[in-house]
Amino acid sequence: MSLREEIVSMGRNARAASRKLAILSSRRKNAILQAMADELEARRDQILEANRQDMEAGRSVGLSSAMLDRLELTASRIDSMIRGIRNVTALKDPVGSKISRWIRPNGLEIVKVRVPIGVISIIYESRPNVTADAAVLCIKAGNSVILRGGSEAIHSNLAIADALQAGGIRQGLPEHAVQIVRSTDREAVRELCHLDEYLDLIIPRGGEGLIRFITANSRVPVIKHYKGVCHVYVDESADLEMAIRICENAKCQRPGVCNAIETLLVHQKIAEQFLPRMADMFRRHNVELRGDERSRAIVPEMKAATEEDWYAEYLDLILAVRVVSDLDSAVEHINHYGSHHSDAIVTGSDKAARRFTNEVDSATVYVNASTRFTDGGEFGMGAEIGISTDKLHARGPMGLEELTTYKYIIYGSGQIRE
Repeated sequence: MSLREEIVSMGRNARAASRKLAILSSRRKNAILQAMADELEARRDQILEANRQDMEAGRSVGLSSAMLDRLELTASRIDSMIRGIRNVTALKDPVGSKISRWIRPNGLEIVKVRVPIGVISIIYESRPNVTADAAVLCIKAGNSVILRGGSEAIHSNLAIADALQAGGIRQGLPEHAVQIVRSTDREAVRELCHLDEYLDLIIPRGGEGLIRFITANSRVPVIKHYKGVCHVYVDESADLEMAIRICENAKCQRPGVCNAIETLLVHQKIAEQFLPRMADMFRRHNVELRGDERSRAIVPEMKAATEEDWYAEYLDLILAVRVVSDLDSAVEHINHYGSHHSDAIVTGSDKAARRFTNEVDSATVYVNASTRFTDGGEFGMGAEIGISTDKLHARGPMGLEELTTYKYIIYGSGQIRE
């Protein structure tokens, strides 16, 4: 069987499975998810061994530290995967819920109801935990899913997917409801992009190159974000101790993720007081600072920032720094150079906070908190399928509701249109 034939067969089987999934009760879906979590626990050692193979291969080909961090599975990360499945199990099932209802003058009752999207493909790189997160969210929302992870995580992804399938089938998961592309041939991505006969949606997760390729080549609707150029703006009224803690967390906790900040903006009135303390903190974390002229006049050891630095998603211990004249300048910078992902203001002014949240055009906007909270689990979604910077039909972290669409059900008593 050719790769094309294999992908088409997966799509056909996923469509058939989606029809069975769509009518499963919430109780049955929850039992399936619990069994998936149990099987991950039972196969913990096998999954860690598979990940060890991927990590060794990744080091041998020179994967970056950021990529290796995304790839690595630890005992605590497996615990987090299992906990995420159990959290999703406890969430309210969106399928079948009534969004709205009204009655027309002719007596027709119109009900807008949430329903599954159908068949979803998740195409992703590096992070093996996406295999579990994507599968369980799709199943809970009544969708079948075709997973295609990166070649660098192939052993980990297959081990996790096999566990999910085995556990789910014991509790009535329809055959082919969760499938994973086992080929590492890059042509598989193109074939999925052309599978509009069977796929309803593609969600890519990975580097900007992968996402732009999928968006350019897909015949299937795509929900995505290209990159995370996230900002913290420290306002003139900010609590500077709070600002330092937020900047430290937002940059240093996990610099290789999309909700880590890449640019720090500082109001000119507090720059001389704040920047030296900020630089001392980042120096302890080995963060390379690249500043504009005003920043470098205060902290001379900063490297000179270029125009490209304001657009950069470093995914590393590098931070661009700019002193701005006022809130207007900060908002203008973020809306021009940012990626509409996650941006934060640190301020003691309610007025400044309101203006920032109203005027910054991003999917998630924070007041006095780290951008690192842009995550489905942190938002109480149990897990996330991805983060969208699109405006149709989902924006920000995507959970169960974002994996549904709706239909109208109309009840009549013999009405005909005159």
